[in-house]
Amino acid sequence: MLKTEICDLFGIEYPVIQGGMAWVSTAPLVAAVSNAGGLGIIGCGGMEPDMLEVQIRETRTLTDKPFGVNVLLTHPKVDELFEVVLNDPPAVVTTGAGSPGKFIPALKDKGVKVMPVVPSVALARRMERAGVDAVVAEGTESGGHVGELTTMVLVPQVADAVSVPVVAAGGIIDARGIVAALALGAAAVQMGTRFLAAAETPIHDNVKQEIIKAKDRDTIVTGRSTGHPVRVIKNRLSRELERLDLANKPRELEELGVGKMRLAMLEGDTEWGSLMCGQGAGLVREVQTAADIIQELMSGVHSTIKGLDKFASV
Repeated sequence: MLKTEICDLFGIEYPVIQGGMAWVSTAPLVAAVSNAGGLGIIGCGGMEPDMLEVQIRETRTLTDKPFGVNVLLTHPKVDELFEVVLNDPPAVVTTGAGSPGKFIPALKDKGVKVMPVVPSVALARRMERAGVDAVVAEGTESGGHVGELTTMVLVPQVADAVSVPVVAAGGIIDARGIVAALALGAAAVQMGTRFLAAAETPIHDNVKQEIIKAKDRDTIVTGRSTGHPVRVIKNRLSRELERLDLANKPRELEELGVGKMRLAMLEGDTEWGSLMCGQGAGLVREVQTAADIIQELMSGVHSTIKGLDKFASV
């Protein structure tokens, strides 16, 4: 059994956290991950506050294990989302796109663990001073909104810079990635792309098949001109977004992007929908249940570590 300080902190069996993905991470997936020993995270990007309230309630009917909620701090109703969270507190809140500083005292008062996603050492240090319980160091290999540093570069520097546990994210798909993350100083991993193809995700099967078909060079980062770059699978939409990026037309780019993730994930439009996905999609080869994914990962971790014994005398 692989137990780390993150397992003790969150009360979970395995150091595997499912990323909180908009239109993807809803109650069935979240509960399945938590029931399998990981930490499921509700992704409330794209949700109204009342929708989040329903998702938290539904998750509680499906699992008695710890789970979390991810809040994107750029959400137009972020204050209302935090009101929902405080009224029905999950075990953990993760945040993205900024600092959750003003919300931390209220979350702590409710016994909620706080774990922001950080793209840099500077923000990790700032978050530690603010009193967070852990940080997610997310490399640019991840899907969705990304920073500039790679996971290999970012994780060890963050691990050296802070005393709170570090969770590695970005490009981690299989057991080899988990072992590598642990070697870099992480206490757990967060995975989004691997769980996109989970049987319990509510997304359209067209999207799952695009993930499975994806190769190593099939993603691209769009939206750099807006200041909020996003990694997606290449398609007709991404090519048009790239054209607007190169023409430095951020307003037109943002207008074109409105509603496109929902178009892909729920309606199955894989040409004009936004297929947010990480670079590691080429390692996702089939649709599996969340429980099978986690068991495969944990079995693979032990065999990978055992395989490293041959280097012990080098």
